[in-house]
Amino acid sequence: MAETNPSPAASGTARFTPMQIARHRLFTAKEKIDLLNKIRAEIRGAYFSERELGFPPSEVDDAIAAVRLGAQRGEQVRTVVWGDN
Repeated sequence: MAETNPSPAASGTARFTPMQIARHRLFTAKEKIDLLNKIRAEIRGAYFSERELGFPPSEVDDAIAAVRLGAQRGEQVRTVVWGDN
């Protein structure tokens, strides 16, 4: 029997919140800041409601601040490579 309601990951529509990006271990702080700045630029170009995004637009700024704070503390200075754990 075919699945009628696939999971977001299976359908290619999985979404990350800005804080999930900020805490992701596979990106360096610079990569996170770049990605979050792109997201911020996109959502500033048009009005989006929290319901459409799945997170409040202010969360992008909070995530950027969290990444910067972590970088200042020396966290996440390099990416995690397979087998490092």
